[in-house]
Amino acid sequence: MTKKDEQWLLDEKYAGNEREDYKADVMRLAKGEPLAYVIGHQPFLGLKIYLDSHPLIPRPETEWWAEQLLRGATESFSVVRLGLAAQSATENDSVAKPLKVLDLCAGSGAIGCAALARLRQARVYFGEIDPTHEATILKNIHENNLDSARAHIGIGDLFEPFDDLKFDIIAINPPYIPSGRELPPSVINHEPALALFAGEDGLDLIRRISKELTHHLAEGGTAWIECDSAHAVPACALFIKQGFKAQIRTDQYGAERIIVVSFP
Repeated sequence: MTKKDEQWLLDEKYAGNEREDYKADVMRLAKGEPLAYVIGHQPFLGLKIYLDSHPLIPRPETEWWAEQLLRGATESFSVVRLGLAAQSATENDSVAKPLKVLDLCAGSGAIGCAALARLRQARVYFGEIDPTHEATILKNIHENNLDSARAHIGIGDLFEPFDDLKFDIIAINPPYIPSGRELPPSVINHEPALALFAGEDGLDLIRRISKELTHHLAEGGTAWIECDSAHAVPACALFIKQGFKAQIRTDQYGAERIIVVSFP
């Protein structure tokens, strides 16, 4: 805990008023609870992401690559869809189908909510294995005044809730930490292990994703998968083995953090 954390808590949660419950929250910080949990929300791409069910706290690295993904999607897919719409109107007077976006391993739903905000015509799907996070995702949709009619939440294991649906954009921040790695007490004692660890090398979930992705990524679509920087090369190789085009991208700190996957 730092003085900066205390001040942020005071300003953000209590509007500068040092009430008794503020002192109790300072004690929570002193015991190592993450500031975002104590405040109750975390900023993410201009949204206020609530953390009522204690999902994984969205990290700056995730916010950074989500911004890159959504910016590129806004630019490239708008051109593609305009072309398809013109073609459809010429052929049968119909309009192009809206983008389908999947936020898999959604947790708080931060990435999916950002997609709802940025991609105004997209249908956004949230996939999450822990049912306790469903209410948090719904809260983040409603509290940020997003279009809930374009949002769909599926509770289940990876792609299981979505049957044979294919998506134009898939954003995944899966568990990827090797089981033997030591983490700070603020993380290991408070954040959900289910969202952190993925086997001895941290690739258990990414292996499964690489095998299942071919059934759920639409032709011409892209998937962005966050990974452990120490295992980015073998993570990327898993997708190439499945016949995908895959490349490693670095985060804002220069660490190999994201695998970008598409069909060749």
